Amino acid sequence: MHKMRWVVGLVVLLAGNSLAFAQMAKTAEHQTFAQVLDSSVKGVEGEFVPAADAMPEGKYSFAPTGGEFKGVRTFAQQVKHVAAVNYIIGASILVEKPPVDLGGENGPDAIASKADIMKFLKESFVYLHKAVNSVNEKNITEPIKYPFGDSKTTRLAMATLAVGHCFDHYGQMVEYLRMNGIVPPASR
Repeated sequence: MHKMRWVVGLVVLLAGNSLAFAQMAKTAEHQTFAQVLDSSVKGVEGEFVPAADAMPEGKYSFAPTGGEFKGVRTFAQQVKHVAAVNYIIGASILVEKPPVDLGGENGPDAIASKADIMKFLKESFVYLHKAVNSVNEKNITEPIKYPFGDSKTTRLAMATLAVGHCFDHYGQMVEYLRMNGIVPPASR
């Protein structure tokens, strides 16, 4: 029981999503590890996907230029990167190869239109949900290969990394949206 409270607290802290927190607080005693992790993924997905969709296709190539922004990702590249990393993290949790050819952390070059990027993003969350739903009491802290280096990690660490990574890029995307006069859906 102590371990479950620690996991719930950690996931809530990293997720930073009050809706997910409210849901987990109500039923945390009765949730499995997979349910807690999946709730956090749903929370970030519920903010990230609408933000990605809010940018008009004509602005998907936007990247800030004023100030210290040399070499930053465009809005489209931000979305594709998150989707690709969702696949990489999901595959790590499932201890398998990603189900699609990613071309690295930035996603496939062939995926370029907003419609294709949104499809890639949504499918990455489906796969990430599959991965976190495979986490259980026996495997949550079992050592697995870290996909971004030559070390070991755990499924718990990878699941929380996925949520934190998405929110990191969500914050950047919010700035891109606002620089283009678009109020992010979560702020409306």
